[in-house]
Amino acid sequence: MSRWIGRLAWLLVAAAVAACTGRSTPLANDAYVWQRQWAPALVRAVAEDGSSVRAWRVLAGEMDGQGRWRVFTPDWNALSASGKPVVAVVRIEGQLQQWDEATLLADVQAVLAAWRQQKFVLAGIELDHDCATSRLLAYTHFLQALRPSLLPNERLSLTALPTWLDSLHLDALLAQADEAVLQVHAVQSPRAGLFNPDSARGWLSAFARHTHKPWRVALPAYGTRVSWDDQGRVSAIESERLTLVGAEGASELFADPRVMQRFVSTLESDAPEGLAGIVWFRLPTGEDARAWSEASWRSVLGRVPLQASLTAIAGGTDDPHRYDVRLVNEGDADLPLPSLVRVEGSCAAADGINGYGLQRSGQGLYLQRTRVGVLRAGRQVVVGWLRCDTPPTLHVES
Repeated sequence: MSRWIGRLAWLLVAAAVAACTGRSTPLANDAYVWQRQWAPALVRAVAEDGSSVRAWRVLAGEMDGQGRWRVFTPDWNALSASGKPVVAVVRIEGQLQQWDEATLLADVQAVLAAWRQQKFVLAGIELDHDCATSRLLAYTHFLQALRPSLLPNERLSLTALPTWLDSLHLDALLAQADEAVLQVHAVQSPRAGLFNPDSARGWLSAFARHTHKPWRVALPAYGTRVSWDDQGRVSAIESERLTLVGAEGASELFADPRVMQRFVSTLESDAPEGLAGIVWFRLPTGEDARAWSEASWRSVLGRVPLQASLTAIAGGTDDPHRYDVRLVNEGDADLPLPSLVRVEGSCAAADGINGYGLQRSGQGLYLQRTRVGVLRAGRQVVVGWLRCDTPPTLHVES
């Protein structure tokens, strides 16, 4: 009960602040459900983690880079029971150079027909096509052909890229849709990271000048692993689906929940013209190792300040002189693994594991991070062991 009282108090404060700043409510949250298969963990997430979600945007169909078409069947009962409006999302691979417009149109119309038979409110359809600017004219023509297929209560949405902002054809494309979702994550080189607040803010301001219709921004709630080959080219990106590429030569990119929470706060205090909400990619589940934890997800979407608490503990073992070094995340914020764990004590032997290596200096022993990683809220990980005469003291340095 105290938790709900605290949440109610926070909402009352937020409402008062919003009244002073001119915004009556926070930006609405939508969420992408991007899984191809609806495992029990996903069904639970839709049932349990949707309290702050306005609508689901669910992957419904996909055309790959070879022009092959696939449809995906969600758990209709789970979506209906959530009570949320649903947007069916059709993904068209951005590298696809051409398509048979009549065939693609028929495929999308078949998705609409099937989804209209369900018991939830079908709010519309969204096209996710990260094409090159040279393809915007063809994309616009397809949207013109698709629009008559929608019912009066269904909205046509599309995702947009910052790379389109300088195109003379962008305004004509946006004119075909009822709303657009500007994607500001994972749009640059992977070496630039997953999300940059300053770049995102600039893109949002520029995009607002291109449309007079309501629009939303897609923000990340996940991490990803990117691998490069010997020539420095991206060889694999592992996010919602696992690849067979090994860890060597790979980097973990991560959307820090604390960074995202601060960014959302700036948006809500000074929103670009026409910005109607946020679409989070993607709804986390207990089986999705690279999405945010449920604790971080609920705090960020609920606008509840995150509590960061990461400590290092020297835990005893059956051997009275051996200690396991554990990093423990006791807060509700998923946190990057710290760069160093310094050791104070008389220790004859030690070693690092799970992404940490042992180093020695004039100041003593320390465990140094050898690869980037994330420790999710409520989790712990062993990063080394020590053999010491007396219990050691540990210090975490970010």
